[in-house]
Amino acid sequence: MSIASRRRFELSLLLGPVSVFLALFFLVPLAIMMVTSFLAPGLYGGVEWSFYPHNFGRILGFADPAFEEFDPIYIAIFLRSLKIAAFTVLTALIVCYPAAFCIASLPARWKNFCLFLITLPFFTSLIVRLFVWVLILRQTGLVNEALLSSGLIARPLDLIYTDGAIILGMVYVYIPFMFMPVYASVEKLDWTLVRASLDLGAGPIRTFLRIILPLTAPGIAGGAIIVFIPALGNFVVPAILGGAKVMMLGNLIEQQFLSARNWPFGSALAMMVMSVMLVLLMVYVFASSRRPAAAIQGGKA
Repeated sequence: MSIASRRRFELSLLLGPVSVFLALFFLVPLAIMMVTSFLAPGLYGGVEWSFYPHNFGRILGFADPAFEEFDPIYIAIFLRSLKIAAFTVLTALIVCYPAAFCIASLPARWKNFCLFLITLPFFTSLIVRLFVWVLILRQTGLVNEALLSSGLIARPLDLIYTDGAIILGMVYVYIPFMFMPVYASVEKLDWTLVRASLDLGAGPIRTFLRIILPLTAPGIAGGAIIVFIPALGNFVVPAILGGAKVMMLGNLIEQQFLSARNWPFGSALAMMVMSVMLVLLMVYVFASSRRPAAAIQGGKA
């Protein structure tokens, strides 16, 4: 057996179990959900094996008039989910970007300690952490009691069961996912380029825009993708911090599968979420593939 053949055999042994696992427990369920999204809903739940594209029409505007009609509420929920996910990414970036620079400038032992603190929430149940936020944000919670005691407000504020509460909970949950890619880019930042830019007369703002931001852009893009994708389909945080007042795509999909038992419509909603995620991943991969080519061309110039 040649060396190349042996390496291919070893690689097959290493990747084979993982590939089979992903095929069985990711690709196969995804294919089942895709097929189900084009089937007719059963009268008492389940599906009927007939082609029925109106599950997507119920969302996008070409619903079957014989059985149902287009309801713009689904588009509104979809847009609200996009908005909340986008604000989650932006807020997490605003928090993590300066924190990454601060931690990167610390001595090695303090860096490791701060990184441990960043990952510490993973050692606690998500449900427990979210219910702590309920105790903090409710009308008789810590924030309102402190504001009432100080005389800044005359009556309790509606902090919980709002879009802001959901964004706060999302940021709290997904901060480590944003911080790690951003920190990796900041840690690899070549500070000689920054000092050279300042020495050559560029001000701090121009140095940040022309040197620091482009060099840390891969970490920002990676963190944004990692945070946006789960935030778009999350249903635990909206269920606890949003209650019945704020509906997101994850909650709507859960209701269609468990309460309404309309599996084809729930599958269609899930496929729309998957489509948005796929588009974002394709844009990220395309931008990442063009970046080295642009850098090479810039070097040749």
